[in-house]
Amino acid sequence: MDLDGVLALAHSEKEDAAPTWKRTYGHHPLTGFVDHGPGGTGEPVAALLGPGNAGSNTAADHITTATLALAQLPKKYRSGRRTLIRTDSAGGTHAFVAWLAQRGRWLSYSVGMTVTEQIHSHVLKVPASAWTPAVETGGEIRDGAWVAELTGDVLHGWPKGMRLIVRKERPHPGAQLRITDADGMRLTCFATNTTSLPIAELELRHRLRARAEDRSRGARATGLRNLPLHRTAQNRIWLEIVQLALDLLAWMPMLALTGTARLWEPRRLRLRLFTAAGQLVTTGRRRILRLARHWPWTHVITDALERLALLPNLG
Repeated sequence: MDLDGVLALAHSEKEDAAPTWKRTYGHHPLTGFVDHGPGGTGEPVAALLGPGNAGSNTAADHITTATLALAQLPKKYRSGRRTLIRTDSAGGTHAFVAWLAQRGRWLSYSVGMTVTEQIHSHVLKVPASAWTPAVETGGEIRDGAWVAELTGDVLHGWPKGMRLIVRKERPHPGAQLRITDADGMRLTCFATNTTSLPIAELELRHRLRARAEDRSRGARATGLRNLPLHRTAQNRIWLEIVQLALDLLAWMPMLALTGTARLWEPRRLRLRLFTAAGQLVTTGRRRILRLARHWPWTHVITDALERLALLPNLG
């Protein structure tokens, strides 16, 4: 389950609209999505509507959103660490990590951390033999990337059992280095309480959180780009409607589509499926859906209808 913030811009004076940390103006919802993996999209499970000036690293907002999201999960995922919560560095606060650690018996976490001066100084002391090559999803080595685990006093003040893993990687051509980077390498860091996997696999698992950005892009394309109503209470209802739409867009491809079509985002679904020219005809006590023959994606629609007809409990 991935937690991620989304900025909803406003072009008029709306309740709780305020300047955002990106120097825009609007609201700052914090969302939670269940990741369906590489073969599917993501299902929304929680959304907290915050004002535009809500801090991206506010622990109370992360705790509230995580609580709402976990309440949506079946009980079988609340034991044996069958649930993983991932966040970017906005979730890397003492209060939120402590809240996650208190539920460590059944909950795993992978939380991005800000590379502080203390972490940076420890990275410089890591010997070359302690760095392990990073890996890709297929198991092959990731070119120009290495991972290592930091120990010692850098963990002082953090919950017991927390692991701190850092990755260094050659930046792509044209990328600007930051002051926290070392020896021309881009540094990123995350914390986790998982002990059963090698650090290279843990880093890959955390890196796959990037799919949450796809979920946020889909949310903006499904009504979250702009909250249209004036009152905050009204916009909360709008946010719930957006989540219902995202639910449909998450499960319809999983049930009805195959191959790469399962990964189509809302804009592509609208272009290729939802705007298909068709006509519903009633004749001889039968209803017939006639699709335009020239439509290039008619075969996708017919295949989807055939798959849905085979599913139980569906008309």
